[in-house]
Amino acid sequence: MTYIAKPKLHHPSLVPNQVGYTRRDYEGRVSTLCAGCGHDSISAALIQACWALNIEPHRVAKLSGIGCSSKTPDYFLGASHGFNTVHGRMPSVLTGANLANRELLYLGVSGDGDSASIGLGQFAHAMRRGVRMVYIVENNGVYGLTKGQFSATADKGSKSKKGAVNNDSPVDLVALALQLGASYVGRGFSGDKAQLVPLIEGAIRHGGAAFIDVISPCVAFNNHPGSTRSYDQVREHNEAVNRIDFIDLAPEVTAEPAPGQVLTLAQHDGSIMRLRKLHADFDPTDRRTAMNHMQAMQAEGEIPTGLIYVDPMASDLHQAMGTIPTALNVLDEAALCPGEAALEKLNASLR
Repeated sequence: MTYIAKPKLHHPSLVPNQVGYTRRDYEGRVSTLCAGCGHDSISAALIQACWALNIEPHRVAKLSGIGCSSKTPDYFLGASHGFNTVHGRMPSVLTGANLANRELLYLGVSGDGDSASIGLGQFAHAMRRGVRMVYIVENNGVYGLTKGQFSATADKGSKSKKGAVNNDSPVDLVALALQLGASYVGRGFSGDKAQLVPLIEGAIRHGGAAFIDVISPCVAFNNHPGSTRSYDQVREHNEAVNRIDFIDLAPEVTAEPAPGQVLTLAQHDGSIMRLRKLHADFDPTDRRTAMNHMQAMQAEGEIPTGLIYVDPMASDLHQAMGTIPTALNVLDEAALCPGEAALEKLNASLR
């Protein structure tokens, strides 16, 4: 694969933050995603949040699995640590890295296929264990890399490109995160940067398991009539010799609804998605209220966006396990292997 390198020169008008970096320093490679893909807006929101919070890129570890969403860490924070894991296994690799080095900021980027299907168990355990991380799912309800099958988050009753109807109930990752004990839960829309950037900033500042589900419609494989999360696309191919996919340069859908307002999002194929931004007086510190509100909005056919739940007194996995403040990856052999007497004492305590 050929990558297009960005020029290293910075425009003199770019403003540095308190640690001396401009927004360009938080960018990565040129995106190879389809033009108009909401995933690129999520990358831009992450860049903006990290710049605004004065985060040093080398203090960040970004991990992903498999899918269109899992390509996006290549497009932001090019100077940070990165690891592309196998399908659905990002949470467990991130957990191990977090236990070894608690001094880094961990960003886990996944998709609805990567987290709600093969990685659902991994997602569940990362949430219930309270791994300190920012877990972002770029949710489009479709498998983009394998040509548009339903994902586990696809709405019941939606239609595929070939007319098949999805008869399965969708997996609601926000509801699961709430039930499993995540201490920061939000939902955003890739086209509403004014809401998404503060959600990400809050997740980065949070002291426990932070989860953000971001609705990010697919411009390529979810554009047919009957879809509920799509943009328009044009596809041409020659079946006799080869297959050529042509993705029209569809403009990204953007909108900034006021608090409490319903955004009726008419998409290129005529389908409708209804997003309601939470009221300004909504209390996000009550987990039960948050779960009831989610169910009420679902009954109305609406998708709530905003900070849905936060625990101001959150703890993380290190506190639960009682690990030492020093990162384990900097301990010497004597500290890591204290000897046979220490092992015998530990075994005796477990008998």
